[in-house]
Amino acid sequence: MNDNLFQTQYDVTKRSKLKIFYDEKKFLIFTLLSLLLISIVVTSFYLDSKKKKKINLSEKYVMAKIYLQNNEIEKSKKILNELVFLNDSTYSTLALFLITDKKFSEEDKRIVELFDHVIENNKFNIEIKNLLTFKKSLLQADFVSETELINTLKPLINSETLWKPHALSILGDFFFNKSEFVKAAEFYSQIMNIKGLNPAIYEHARSQLILANND
Repeated sequence: MNDNLFQTQYDVTKRSKLKIFYDEKKFLIFTLLSLLLISIVVTSFYLDSKKKKKINLSEKYVMAKIYLQNNEIEKSKKILNELVFLNDSTYSTLALFLITDKKFSEEDKRIVELFDHVIENNKFNIEIKNLLTFKKSLLQADFVSETELINTLKPLINSETLWKPHALSILGDFFFNKSEFVKAAEFYSQIMNIKGLNPAIYEHARSQLILANND
């Protein structure tokens, strides 16, 4: 019986301590629970909103391609330009590549500006960013100065990116087409010193070196 009395007193004491703790901390407890609930709701809303946004962007991109297939160029062009400026790393890039591929009578300078916008306003891993820089330089090579083209490609030629030999090839071809064969040979020679490349890259550099050295 004494054991039962002791247990009863212990339970009462324990419940009293819990009640005291609850009374003292109930504002904090309710605040934490409220914050947790708000966090769950906000996170859920954000993820749902993000999912809906992706679906919407996907539908816009598909519609642009359908317009393109139906030769409704202006409608396709309008949607693709909108996608570029919506700053989504996936669909802004896909739209930009389609604009670059089709050109839509756009001037290369205008497309280069679109590349700059996409690169500056989206987060990419380093190789995707290098790919964008490389494709931008392909357009620039037709109208920019030597200094501007080198500055664009500098991040590629000064790193070990897989786009380095392609950047060197662009610069080699740029100077070769200007009949500046010594400068061209400098870049082609750098390609020949890189190991493990596709044979076609070596063959292009080798044949251009032969032509440059004979002029």
